[in-house]
Amino acid sequence: MSLTNASPLDAAQSAKSASHILATLSEADRNDALTAIHAGLTAARDEILAANAKDLDLARQAAADGKLSQSLVSRLDLGKPGKWEDMLKGILDVRDLEDPVGRVTLRTRLDEGLDLERVTCPIGVLLIIFEARPEVIANIAALAIKSGNAAILKGGKESTESFVAISRVISSALEKTAVPNGAIQLVTTRDVIPQLLALDKYIDLVIPRGSNELVRYIKDNTKIPVLGHADGLCSIYLDASADQSLAVDVIVDSKTNYPAACNSLETLLVQESALPTLLPPVATALATKGVELRCDPASKEALAGTPNLKIVDATEEDFNTEFLTLTLAVKTVSGPGEAIAHINSHGSHHTDVILTSNQQDAEKFMNAIDSAGVYHNASTRFADGTRYGFGTEVGISTNKIHSRGPVGLEGLMIYKYKIRGRGQVSATYGEGEGKKRYLHERLPL
Repeated sequence: MSLTNASPLDAAQSAKSASHILATLSEADRNDALTAIHAGLTAARDEILAANAKDLDLARQAAADGKLSQSLVSRLDLGKPGKWEDMLKGILDVRDLEDPVGRVTLRTRLDEGLDLERVTCPIGVLLIIFEARPEVIANIAALAIKSGNAAILKGGKESTESFVAISRVISSALEKTAVPNGAIQLVTTRDVIPQLLALDKYIDLVIPRGSNELVRYIKDNTKIPVLGHADGLCSIYLDASADQSLAVDVIVDSKTNYPAACNSLETLLVQESALPTLLPPVATALATKGVELRCDPASKEALAGTPNLKIVDATEEDFNTEFLTLTLAVKTVSGPGEAIAHINSHGSHHTDVILTSNQQDAEKFMNAIDSAGVYHNASTRFADGTRYGFGTEVGISTNKIHSRGPVGLEGLMIYKYKIRGRGQVSATYGEGEGKKRYLHERLPL
């Protein structure tokens, strides 16, 4: 990884050149680089966490002054229990995954001596623009190297000390490997995002990691394909047939395990007949975790006799809001059909859940919801590359093409077609007199 203040054009050209080398390296070369990065970060733990602490001090002051959101401060903290360990484990998990490069996914015999193959290959150069989340550097470096892609990273100023410290360690580690240093670059020059977004000749994919404002800005200001999501407005539909203990556990985990995450619960849709039976114990459990409920009239009335709740009258805007805090919007619906309609029109197509003991309703819900992740009786917090077994992720996509949901190695691959022949020319083939016909014989992989 090179820590560079080069011009955006120079950085992109260097990354493009490095991508051509990286795409030809063996799996062993790429894996050795990940082993070296893991060892380097492990040895530099105290140094990196000290740098992160400096960023946190400034971020907390900015939050106190109203200049930075608390959710951003939370995402910045590398010292959270398990966060550092998860970052390091993700590097080794990615290293140990099957090599995604050069995998043959289709073989067809067009004619004797003329064979077609479809083979997986890297996308090329990735541009990752992120706010806070210093662990993104290690995640992206691991996934990019393993998948044979070059990457340019541009972080927000709130995590400067952290990502400079991490970058120096990764750069030093790569110097001992076959991976060119220019394959992973951290751009330190300020105010260069517009210039980077204009370099569609060199950059093949943009992956934003940050607020919905950042993602929307990027989508509106580049010709480069963008992979990501603007909002994480996740919903749970609570059916009257759901098991009470199950409902309490899943809803509390979805909302309170990590409220600042994009896969945390923001809207709870409650079947009208479940208001007197299931909502009060769910609300009580949420209250013990400090959750404020923004209730519609019917759910508020159902909770009137339940003590120690923090209840606010919901507005229509609350059902379109990603709170990223201990705030939850609660809305009454008649049944799964109305829940499906609400989620498809108000949600962000990220991750949505149905809690029910009715298997038929669950399957209908999961088929009808237009989201990247749809679960039955499981927490929204499972929407994560590590939990899916991807090692780690570059982000979560709500796109309708290429890759959807948590994006790991597979989402960073495309494919090319290879033909091996014996001098054949296309004019020989066709339907007319004297023309040869294609065999189009499928061959085993």
